[in-house]
Formats: sequence, structure tokens, C-alpha cells
Amino acid sequence: MIRLAAKALVFAATLAVTVLPQATKLNAANQFDGPWSVVVYTLTGACDPSARFSGQILNGDISYAYGSLEVSGRVETSGLTHVHVLYGTARGEARGRLTATRGGGTWSGDGPDGHCAGTWNATRK
Repeated sequence: MIRLAAKALVFAATLAVTVLPQATKLNAANQFDGPWSVVVYTLTGACDPSARFSGQILNGDISYAYGSLEVSGRVETSGLTHVHVLYGTARGEARGRLTATRGGGTWSGDGPDGHCAGTWNATRK
């Protein structure tokens, strides 16, 4: 269950963006909307060494809540991303940059097994 929580934390953190001001939102929607595949790599901590996930960005936003999983963040028109994730007692964040077809960055989180951190890579499907 702890590894599942860490996977959910990392997956959500790598893709999530929140509502942007209307003008910025339209630009972000044009550039970032669509299906994405994300690979997460753990460099430190007791999380799984790697995992692959799929997700969708619509209108520049991802609204994701399931049970105790809550995601909030944003992608700027420049592609810079900053995301906060809560999953039960686990908390994390991811930072990075997206282009129209790919992206990457770093993530870190704290959960029942301690601190984990690593990198992520995303590609548009």
C-alpha cells in the first residue's frame, strides 16, 4: 500500500496543473493538451525504482482527486511546472518543464516510509 501511495503521489505530481488565468489558460491548452506518458525514476528513498503512468491534460488543466489523493499545481505558458500532491499522509511536489511533446524535471515526497526523490520524463502520446 505504501508503494502504491508513492506511485500515485509521483504520477499525479508529474502531470497536474490547476486553473490558470483565462489568457494564460488558452495558451497552455493549445500547447499542452492531450495524452501523456510519464516515467518516474527514484534516485533516493524506499520508493519503487521506476514506474510508468499515463494521463491526460485538458484545457491546460488536470483535475484529479480520488479518495485521499489531491493534486494542485500549474503549468505556465513557458512550460514551467510546479505541483503539490497530497495522498493520505504522504506529501510531495514536482518541478520541471513541458514542451508541446515532452518534458522532465524532479520530484520529492515524504510518506510513511520516509523521504523519496528522483526525476521524471514525460512524452506526449
